[in-house]
Amino acid sequence: MAALLTMATAAVLYYSSTVFLQLFIAFALAYVLNPAVNLLERKGIKRLYGIVIVFCLTALVGGTFAVFIIVSITGEFSSMQLNLPAYVQHLYEITPDSVKGYLGVETSDRLALRLSELLQQARSAAPDLLKPLLAFLQQALSSTVGVLLALLGYLIIPVYLFYLLFDLPQLNLFIESYIPERFRPVYCKKLSEVDAVLSGFIRGQLSVCTILALLYSAGLYVIGIDLAIAIGTLSGVTFIIPYVGTIIGICLSVAMALLKFNDILHPLLCIGWFAFVQMLEGAIITPKIVGDTVGLHPLVAIVALLIGGQLFGVVGMLLAVPVTAVLQVFLRSLGEFYRDSEFYREG
Repeated sequence: MAALLTMATAAVLYYSSTVFLQLFIAFALAYVLNPAVNLLERKGIKRLYGIVIVFCLTALVGGTFAVFIIVSITGEFSSMQLNLPAYVQHLYEITPDSVKGYLGVETSDRLALRLSELLQQARSAAPDLLKPLLAFLQQALSSTVGVLLALLGYLIIPVYLFYLLFDLPQLNLFIESYIPERFRPVYCKKLSEVDAVLSGFIRGQLSVCTILALLYSAGLYVIGIDLAIAIGTLSGVTFIIPYVGTIIGICLSVAMALLKFNDILHPLLCIGWFAFVQMLEGAIITPKIVGDTVGLHPLVAIVALLIGGQLFGVVGMLLAVPVTAVLQVFLRSLGEFYRDSEFYREG
């Protein structure tokens, strides 16, 4: 029966992956916001009113942050557009002569002409490039009901979130009522451990990403890198997948530094700043915010990321660390059971 239920659950998740992703997003947000709702409830505010207050504050903070990011990045792109001729000149200066001869751009004027030709070719090829995209859209839109249901599912994520926040205590009691009394102590213990791991990772990792985005953006802005806020924010957000944000930030900032300053000092400053922030993240930020709740060795986390990416792509990389951390809870219990067994203790 357990095997049949497992197979049926796997089949449902496979054929309902879109709905599962929406529920996962709502579940992650509920984990982030639930402590605030519980705090208001302990202060004497009804849970319903607490959820409404948390929703309003979250919408206000998120909207303010989004407006700030949009305005900042728009201004940075406008400034970058003014500096494009200088970028072209610096790109020409750092290009080796052999590469210039191979590409037929022996002078900066020929480079500008070559770039214009490439842009013209891109414009002419655009309709051909769009054909596969149009075919995909036509195939996707052939099932109007499926498209509408998928869109509706993402639009009602706040509804999922509201009911999850409101019913989390009752949901826990409902599941516990089906656990035999002799197993409930073990169930409650493992549930608390899993809860500590998941909540610590989700809330902690989001906080770490926010702090890193601020630090990256501030440092790159002081160094004088164009698109500092855009690169810093992107690096911080993508750090939700450990180590990926740092790699993206270093590559983009070094490229922008080479194009703008045409020296070795500013790329080294970018690399040094990312290394310094990464050292702060590993020594101070993550231990203080996330603590030891996840407790994965860096090598284990890297292997989990590679396996998750190989099997399930970006989604697999996103879920690799929390899933591995939860598995570690049960593997630790299995290890304790083995050490207490007669086989291990014999003799």
